[in-house]
Amino acid sequence: MQILERRVYRGPNLYAHFPVIRMNIDLGELEQWPSATIPGFVDGLLEALPTLQQHTCSYGDAGGFVRRLREDSGTWLGHVLEHVAIEIQVLTGAKVSFGKTRSTGATGQYYVVYEYEEERVGEAASDLALDLLHSLLPDGFEGRKSVPAGFDFKSRLEDLIAFAQKRQFGPSTASLVRAAERRDIPWIRLNDQSLVQFGHGRYQKRIRATVTSETRHIAVEIASDKEETNKILGDLGLPVPRQHLVRNADRAVAAANRLGYPVVVKPLDANHGRGVSIDLQSEAAVRAAFDKAQEHSNSVIVETYIPGFDHRMLVVAGELIAVAKRVPGHIVGDGERTIAQLIEQVNSDPRRGIGHEKVLTRIELDYQARRLLELKGYSAETVPAAGEEVYLRSTGNLSTGGTAIDLTDVCHHDNREMAVRAAKAIGLDICGIDFITPDITRSHREVGGGICEVNAAPGFRMHVAPTEGTPRDVAGPVMDMLFPPGTPSRIPIAAVTGTNGKTTVCRMIAHIHKMSGATVGLCTTDGVYIDGERTVVGDMTGPVAAQMVLRDPLVDLAVLETARGGLLRAGMGYRACNVGAVLNVTSDHLGLGGIDNLDQLAELKRIVVEVARDCAVLNADDEHCLRMADYTQATRIGYVTTSPKHDLVRRHIRAGGLAVVLEEGINGDMITVYDRGSHIPLLWTHLIPATLEGKALHNVQNAMFATCVAYAMGVKLENIRQGLRTFDSTYFQAPGRLNVFEELPFKVILDYGHNPAAVRAMASLVSRLDVKGKRVCVLAAPGDRRDADIAEIARHAAPAFDQFIIRQDDGLRGRASGEVADLLRAGLLQAGVAEDKIQIILDEQRSIDTALAACDQGDLLLIFGDNISRCWKQIVRFREDRFAPANRAVATSSVGQLAVGLPSNPTGHLAGQPAGLTGPVNDDRPLEAHPAPAGVVEDARGVRLARETGSED
Repeated sequence: MQILERRVYRGPNLYAHFPVIRMNIDLGELEQWPSATIPGFVDGLLEALPTLQQHTCSYGDAGGFVRRLREDSGTWLGHVLEHVAIEIQVLTGAKVSFGKTRSTGATGQYYVVYEYEEERVGEAASDLALDLLHSLLPDGFEGRKSVPAGFDFKSRLEDLIAFAQKRQFGPSTASLVRAAERRDIPWIRLNDQSLVQFGHGRYQKRIRATVTSETRHIAVEIASDKEETNKILGDLGLPVPRQHLVRNADRAVAAANRLGYPVVVKPLDANHGRGVSIDLQSEAAVRAAFDKAQEHSNSVIVETYIPGFDHRMLVVAGELIAVAKRVPGHIVGDGERTIAQLIEQVNSDPRRGIGHEKVLTRIELDYQARRLLELKGYSAETVPAAGEEVYLRSTGNLSTGGTAIDLTDVCHHDNREMAVRAAKAIGLDICGIDFITPDITRSHREVGGGICEVNAAPGFRMHVAPTEGTPRDVAGPVMDMLFPPGTPSRIPIAAVTGTNGKTTVCRMIAHIHKMSGATVGLCTTDGVYIDGERTVVGDMTGPVAAQMVLRDPLVDLAVLETARGGLLRAGMGYRACNVGAVLNVTSDHLGLGGIDNLDQLAELKRIVVEVARDCAVLNADDEHCLRMADYTQATRIGYVTTSPKHDLVRRHIRAGGLAVVLEEGINGDMITVYDRGSHIPLLWTHLIPATLEGKALHNVQNAMFATCVAYAMGVKLENIRQGLRTFDSTYFQAPGRLNVFEELPFKVILDYGHNPAAVRAMASLVSRLDVKGKRVCVLAAPGDRRDADIAEIARHAAPAFDQFIIRQDDGLRGRASGEVADLLRAGLLQAGVAEDKIQIILDEQRSIDTALAACDQGDLLLIFGDNISRCWKQIVRFREDRFAPANRAVATSSVGQLAVGLPSNPTGHLAGQPAGLTGPVNDDRPLEAHPAPAGVVEDARGVRLARETGSED
């Protein structure tokens, strides 16, 4: 059995709406050997993992999985691997339970899917599970050869538990995350430790363990200085022990003598009880304690010993939330066993684990334990009397094996008031007060007591899961402090997916919101934009880009293009969106990543509307999109249709539903909004620049989707109108999306269309444009498309053009050079294009230069480009002397667009160019970094001007 592939999904995905790992495994010969047919396998598995007895499996009750293992022939080992990977994670402290195993369709191969909390722990769990299963196979099975030499499951499991402790959230952080989830507050882990962001964008707050973004640094500094803390509290009349700060053993002894024995010796700024020695009765004990304390701090405190019990009092936002009595780690004698044996018995308690793995920590027989035993004249081999309590720790910290008893409800009012005053005096928003008193139920004024420490970042474990008493929700008040009820934690999120139009729709939505005054975070195929400025270059349509936007503290609204690839590889980068839109589902990328047909592609894209909260926006003209309405939990559904007679949409409108409909009018087509019985004419399509006076029907539809999404997000109608009126399809606003260049005697259109539906839309547009001359097309297709898809691209393009130049992409995506071009040529010939109208020039730059040179006045050239930035530069720099009037002034802006009589603003940008772009999109260099062509000079503003010879280069 081997793992062929392993994928980690960090957000909603095809298998669940939470993080899972999917393995593609090959059982090999074990396909013929289900669990019950392998001698000794089931017994060996249950001996190694007896807790598998609790797994319910498909039966729904404990023991169900074991029944599956034993019944008839048993179950296949892929299914067993799923359960073992889950249970190993549970033993590390993770709270996971979900899993499923399904055949991939290939013999012996299965998809094994299981939930995880921490990514690397989840991966390590499957590796350990695989080794365990192989180790249980009898000799002769192929899988035994892969078992590591000297494999010991128990020690490997302990190593994994220790690893998990370093990777997984501790009890305090985990409790805060759970409290946030209960309040529907999103969270993002920011590092491998306990740094967590709660909320998105401008509303975010952060924590590191129990230090929050609201915790004052000066308060932490004061609390870390035990001497300064003692002085501040003492000056306010709060009960504290007398103390002295010392830096050598002699001064420590002198201080103890002045204070009077017994005393306490502790480091100035350590935590978790490290280096603390209490109830010291002699100079020798003080010297030994000083040496131990100095291991943790150069400065050491000697203070008076306060008799009584150690209590941790937790104050959050000026209110006492919990009180726990901390009992130091100890054993109780039985008159028969040694202290070492009794420690082993205590550590066998299933509630005790390594570090913070469980609610209690194992007791170690270390220096402090041996010192306390020596004080009593005991050793590890001593047999205590029955009922005798032998303490192995000076302090009650849970991290050193102590136990906790909740006393919140019986704490005296005076003691409560004292704790709150102390927290406020230091200035901590979350504060742990260590208070020693004989009886917490009585006032410190009556029975005595004192505050020995004030802690920043106090642990929550003793309150969340006390050994005795009532567990307290201490994380809830923290989240209420960070996000008071009624205040926002989420920024609005629009997620857009579909085969075609995603980028344009996202840019339209972002533009509408920006015109409304919002600071928008935008993810698209060419980068991440924050408030209109591109901060990251590249295809940013997956979960990593989404997290970038949601983590940015400037952003108050996110528009996230969500592509097939990101969903398939890693899922979504966030748990939910406000508005999820699916524009269309057409043939593209089929045959890749296990998506072989449109139904499977639709199921993948459906994730966006499955996690939408407020509105699911669907294309009513696409049957695959229509069927998604049954899977959304969104409050509303908004339909988009170009057919005003669409029966389902008409019924939806009559029921008060939201719809955006294209309706015919006297002056053209009108985008109309229907909502709650209202009929709202929005805008004539010919007034939207991106539609080329209404002729680009695909951009008409894109504008309708942008309208529906923006309206569902609460944008005012006039702001939507203004946004659409001012959005055009220039290279600067939508690179590679219907970019029209009209500064030549012929029209040039550059588009990134790379699938049949996109080519069909562009061919349809060309057929509606008024062209006096010939129509020329530079045609290509990506190499990773199926032969049938490439042929369909050719078939859609064939009737719209008079001449074709076929090229290939720079990246061949698994094809041989010229293979895609030959398929396109064959498709064009089959569609009836004459052979003399087809030319193959594989290099993209040469093909574009040839096409530009072949065009005459009045022609139209459509270029389906690959490297969009390079293509645009070729177009704007192309000049022919035969087209250049001698008296025509020609200028190129600093971002490379030909400027003939266009006004510029004081910043040197062309009118209508978005501010913040300092160079060509998809190119890190500004245009000035490229050498100026021959015959070109630059004026004082850096704008390139042609020489008076009339050259237009």
